[in-house]
Amino acid sequence: MGYVTAVPPPRSEAPASARAGRLSLAVALLCGALGAAVALLSTRQRWSEGTAMVPGGAFPLTAKGSDVTGVPAALAIVGLAALVAVFAVRRTGRFMVAGLLALSGAGTVAAALFGASDSSALDEKAAQASGDTSATVQALTHTAWPYVAAVGGALILLAGLLALRYGRLWPGMSGRYERSGAPRPRGRKAPAADPDRPEELWKALDRGEDPTGA
Repeated sequence: MGYVTAVPPPRSEAPASARAGRLSLAVALLCGALGAAVALLSTRQRWSEGTAMVPGGAFPLTAKGSDVTGVPAALAIVGLAALVAVFAVRRTGRFMVAGLLALSGAGTVAAALFGASDSSALDEKAAQASGDTSATVQALTHTAWPYVAAVGGALILLAGLLALRYGRLWPGMSGRYERSGAPRPRGRKAPAADPDRPEELWKALDRGEDPTGA
């Protein structure tokens, strides 16, 4: 007959949790930083183009992402700041910052997709070029850059979701310093030397001091 033992097998939850924490941290950092960079870069590119009718003929017009909407760039910066702030807080604070990170990504996606079909920026430029406040852009076309900005927002959103799910496993900033800003003592201070001990008397004589002086 085989032996039956009541001792449970060794558990592997802790190593598995550590691996999940390290992997999710690396993916979140990569996605958050890359997503913010992509969103910011995309807003500086041409999102739409068209023409305005002026007395001399058709006048070409272009609009960058920042002309269409400033929301994706602003939210990308907020998301990047939240990604850094995740490591400065713990527990409830970390959960709240992770939620802000996810919301920043979702807002970036929504703003970029809304701006993909927007024509108000070019209409305003057409009115300025023609001198007619009722003029609108003609032959309007859009580029793929708004969708690239949306991809950047999706990466930020993914980083936020990872922070919400695995943020409790991530390390925080070093606790070396107290709240007052003073460094914590590294160890006990050495006790003061007793001047009446024989070795201390010899050390005093070696220094040329009179150990019997008042």
